[in-house]
Amino acid sequence: MSTVKTKAEHTVKPNPFNLIKMKSNQLDDGYLDKTPIFQFILLSILFPLWGAAASLNDILITQFKHIFTLSDFASAFVQSAFYAGYFIVAIPASLVIKKTSYKVAILIGLICYIIGCSLFFPASHLATYSVFLVALFAIAVGLSFLETSANTYSSLIGPKKYSTLRLNISQTFYPLGSILGIVLGKYLVFGNGPTLEEQMRGMSEAEQTIFAAEMLQKTLLPYKFLVMILVVALIIFLITEFPKSKPVKAAIENAKITETLKYLASNKEFLKGLVAQFFYVGMQTAVWSFTIRLAMHLDPTINERSASTFMIYSFVAFFIGKFAANLIMSKISPTKVLIGFSILGTLTALYVTFVHNESAIYMAILLSGLFGPCWATIYSKTLDVVKDKRHTETAGAIIVMTIIGGAFVPLAQGLISDMSGSLQFSFITAAICFLVVLVYSIDQLRHKNV
Repeated sequence: MSTVKTKAEHTVKPNPFNLIKMKSNQLDDGYLDKTPIFQFILLSILFPLWGAAASLNDILITQFKHIFTLSDFASAFVQSAFYAGYFIVAIPASLVIKKTSYKVAILIGLICYIIGCSLFFPASHLATYSVFLVALFAIAVGLSFLETSANTYSSLIGPKKYSTLRLNISQTFYPLGSILGIVLGKYLVFGNGPTLEEQMRGMSEAEQTIFAAEMLQKTLLPYKFLVMILVVALIIFLITEFPKSKPVKAAIENAKITETLKYLASNKEFLKGLVAQFFYVGMQTAVWSFTIRLAMHLDPTINERSASTFMIYSFVAFFIGKFAANLIMSKISPTKVLIGFSILGTLTALYVTFVHNESAIYMAILLSGLFGPCWATIYSKTLDVVKDKRHTETAGAIIVMTIIGGAFVPLAQGLISDMSGSLQFSFITAAICFLVVLVYSIDQLRHKNV
């Protein structure tokens, strides 16, 4: 007759590759009795790694628009290729986690991320928009493994009562990577002097081809730095011991994927969380995709490099917003914090849309600060409503799949910009998306999901 294992037996088996050990015990529900600090810090460092990749997309959108002569709608396909990778790979990533471990999925993610960055080298020589989109898709495959594993893992790697706070703390590292990505793009991709559009305006077709090739070579430089950082991260993760964080019941009774999908499809609270996360990620991606262009629109005297400074300010505001949200959550419930930030976010987005002076770009920066508690709070609360823990890994993957909002909402904003002839008016999409998050958070409060 089989017996349920006790807490003391849920320790990780010795592994010769695990040179850096941890001192925690796993509980029956997959959580730990205490958080292993070094492992938690190392896990949190993954968040800025995908933040850097995402923010470099904002640089690429601005660069590619003029080099490849794209409309706002077409330039937004940078985000579509990137986030489509997340959507397609999230479920396979969850199956890898279920069959192996979170650590294995992280190692696979880092390897794929390195491969994707390396594809920028042939892409810069072939010099076609579609090849760059393939490279971005490959990066997204790696990031999908990382996000699918790290978001859920961060919430599990310690006592259950602090799961939302842990994920919010890990997410606080994200904007540091975003700042790194923008700084690399600003100084390695963008140049001084007139804007790309002005420089190319007086050139012949042959001169434009040569100039475009030179500019595309500059896109390689940030990815060279990323590859070096990723290789170091891969080695450290390889030699560090991590807990399994798998519920005991899940280990005994593995649910089939069809059973899991049926369970999740019938869980209304889970579905509400997916909708909110879809609109949040779409809003965040769209705002950051067009912030540089908005700054240049409101102040025609600045070039791409100068305008990218506003993105640095945006990510600093995002960091401050996350840090402030964490502090407030120690006094007020996460749901109430989300409501407050959503109300201010909706009003701020409307200001950016309808006030036609340079103050609008500073309000766009504030808007980034108000994104602070959204992803982590929605993610944690959506995962919490999955009571049958056999479905945890797949549920986490499906929440990550809502990142596909980052593929569709920027396209919608680009289309609105093209059709209305006003880039600024297209920021109405942010107001609509923040309103959706507000409705979700009020509903959570009404159902006592504080």
